[in-house]
Amino acid sequence: MAPSALIGEARAALARGDGIAAEMKLRAALGNGAPRGEVAAWMGEAYLAQGQLAKARSWLEEGGFAPGSAARGWRALARLEQLSGHFEAGQAAFAKARALTPDDPELWVEMGRLDYVRGAHMEAIAAADHALELGPHNARALQFKGQLVRDRYGLAGALPWFEKGIMAAPSDVSLLLDYAATLGDLGRAAQTVTVTRRVLELMPGNPQAYYLQAVIAARAGNFELARSLLTHTEGQLDMVPGVQQLRGVAELALGNPQTAIEAFEAVLRQRPDSRRTKDLLARAIYEAGQLRFATMRFGPDIARDEASPYLLTQVARAYEVLGNRQKAGELLDRAARPAQAQLRVVGRGGPIGRLLAEGQGRAAERAAEAMRQDRPGFFDSQALAGDVQLALGHPAAAQERYALATRVRMPPGLFRRRVEAFLLAGDPKGAQGLVQGYLDQSPQSRSALRAAAGLAMASGDYLRARAILTWLRENGGARDVRLLCDLALVETGLGHRQEAREAAQAAYRLQRFSPDAAQALGFALAVSEEAPGTARALLAKARSMVGETPLIAEGEALLDDVPNAG
Repeated sequence: MAPSALIGEARAALARGDGIAAEMKLRAALGNGAPRGEVAAWMGEAYLAQGQLAKARSWLEEGGFAPGSAARGWRALARLEQLSGHFEAGQAAFAKARALTPDDPELWVEMGRLDYVRGAHMEAIAAADHALELGPHNARALQFKGQLVRDRYGLAGALPWFEKGIMAAPSDVSLLLDYAATLGDLGRAAQTVTVTRRVLELMPGNPQAYYLQAVIAARAGNFELARSLLTHTEGQLDMVPGVQQLRGVAELALGNPQTAIEAFEAVLRQRPDSRRTKDLLARAIYEAGQLRFATMRFGPDIARDEASPYLLTQVARAYEVLGNRQKAGELLDRAARPAQAQLRVVGRGGPIGRLLAEGQGRAAERAAEAMRQDRPGFFDSQALAGDVQLALGHPAAAQERYALATRVRMPPGLFRRRVEAFLLAGDPKGAQGLVQGYLDQSPQSRSALRAAAGLAMASGDYLRARAILTWLRENGGARDVRLLCDLALVETGLGHRQEAREAAQAAYRLQRFSPDAAQALGFALAVSEEAPGTARALLAKARSMVGETPLIAEGEALLDDVPNAG
């Protein structure tokens, strides 16, 4: 076969995402006399598709591309430099490609992606808009715009962009997967399954499609099916933390704690600070009966005071079974300690975060404002400046900076800080508008639903608060002590004494040394006028841990009116 025909087949393979087939065709072209420059760009892309960066560099770094493939070669080199963390070199390679094909919308998409990764977020948004001007129906441009809209505004706003892209390219697997994932996060399970089945028709064995189906199965509580679907990924996604987390959750639910331990440890190797994963790992280790290992595995976290109350409780239970009741009691006391409100700043491990941690607020402010002026289009610079202002007690100034950051994206952490800033500024309507807008885009966001429940409780709308908290409890929140305590208070406010007592008892069973659980149960019993002695003891227990609170005072006042309450 002629070299040109083989190169054409290689390009078709690359379009399908098949780097191995492309490599084989290109090697055949070389064997049939094709010059190195004619295949270099495509061979580099083939190795990039296979994740073999060193081999890709051997074909791309020298340049020397034939004129017809030079732009693709420079773009491939730019992607390689991006994957290698060499952003300036990536920009230089893109500049060479842009000189050859300035009106290629996909080139502008790739340049925008590099800008986004290096933190120049406003430049990335501008690149996406320019790509759409050049190619209004270009699938890659529409997909990138949808991804940016999802980051900036939320899930629902991204759907029209993905749908427009699919209309332009109905068989584009990458677009279909983005669309399916967004539908899944919106809770549209049936649509997600339909789209992933279409992906599997187009690309049998696609691991991402099986993973998305496994997520849907797990959310429905069908962990057996979730595990079965994950086996179809055939290990191709094992380096993805979310996949391993899902595998661990499924195995734990199915009574295989040792397998779950392996999955959670794999997640922590990539995300060592994930508190959620550490909690799950602690539960798996305890259920596996590895009590001594539980005390050793989490010793460093406990020593650094970085363990969650749940983790402390699990390790305390291990010490208790091992017979060390003193150590167990110490950890339970720490687990019951009221959580201190801590500002989780962007880049808290950096110099500005350290200045805040050391109490040098003014120095942190000067540094943050200098960064903001130097890099106004960077998400981190605006969000960090907002964090500093919030820490200094300037919620209005914090909100101004947060608003600029949300022109790029609004992750859950920033959303929560914006709500806090509104409340500190005495603007509950602003908080309500922010929460409702977030829920309009991401109706199943737990952060937004918890905020909505809190605002409803504060305004006395107990029916709305109850509806939200009940849904959260039934969808993954059955072991959330704070949520159960809030639900107990809401049920009490509605006059549902039995439901209030049941929610408070569930919280207390989960964490007997929690002051929130103790006072919630004590208050529920006081309101129901049942077991007044137990109610008074629980309220006294809570006071000994946190001091006087309005809820404790109200509960004891109720008990004082009950005959023979002592």
